[in-house]
Amino acid sequence: MTTQQLIDQIKIKKSFLCVGLDVDLTKIPPHLLVLEDPIFEFNKAIIEATHDVAVAYKPNIAFFEAYGIKGWLALQKTINYINENHPEIFTIADAKRGDIGNTSSMYAKAFFEDLNFDSVTVAPYMGKDSVEPFLAFENKHTIMLALTSNEGAFDFQTLLVDGKELYKQVLETSKTWKNSANLMYVVGATKAEYFTEIRKIVPDSFLLVPGVGAQGGSLSEVCKYGMNDTIGLLINSSRAIIYASNGTDFVEKAREEALKMQQEMAAIVSLKFEKV
Repeated sequence: MTTQQLIDQIKIKKSFLCVGLDVDLTKIPPHLLVLEDPIFEFNKAIIEATHDVAVAYKPNIAFFEAYGIKGWLALQKTINYINENHPEIFTIADAKRGDIGNTSSMYAKAFFEDLNFDSVTVAPYMGKDSVEPFLAFENKHTIMLALTSNEGAFDFQTLLVDGKELYKQVLETSKTWKNSANLMYVVGATKAEYFTEIRKIVPDSFLLVPGVGAQGGSLSEVCKYGMNDTIGLLINSSRAIIYASNGTDFVEKAREEALKMQQEMAAIVSLKFEKV
């Protein structure tokens, strides 16, 4: 999926909602556990309940790897289901990979070719040669961790190095890498006050924003400081949507929560593109 196709979907659906698929068998409705593949069946139900109000899905790879081969097969079935039934959806492999060049090439091949995700999250700590192998794939997107929403983000990301915060140096350096136009960035919603500074460095890039909802981030604050001319945001919500209920009504409750977010986004999208 190209960036323009993603922007088009935001306009069509009046939404920039990304639904995170963080599937924990201890939290999904118990009645699904008797099924042959409860992880996939849960994902499928969530997707069918929300695909018309979401523009992206983000399976968290750790939540699949934790269940071994069964989890990996459920992941494969999930991404195949989205690609075959809802090809307009932008897919994100939340894998946070990042290693030396030849290893990164294999990670990229796994997620972009074998599983056919549109994008994958990566950690930039090892530098250019750990990220550029991902960037080499045409019409695929590499979503680099920039400023995360966890408490430990302050251990390194905001440290001053030669008078400038490290996360700013990471952003600036990433723009010099080959095929950097394929970069998107992860910026936590709980860091809303930093968005203005981030937009000075990457004004046109899409930002994947976790932390709205369960982690306390504010959608209005993120949009106020982080939105650009094409919206430029993918707001991720995981637990607030997928675990809105663990009863037999989990589908209806998930849709209610997703629709609530989409309706708030619709007003923002309409206002942004009303002159288009």
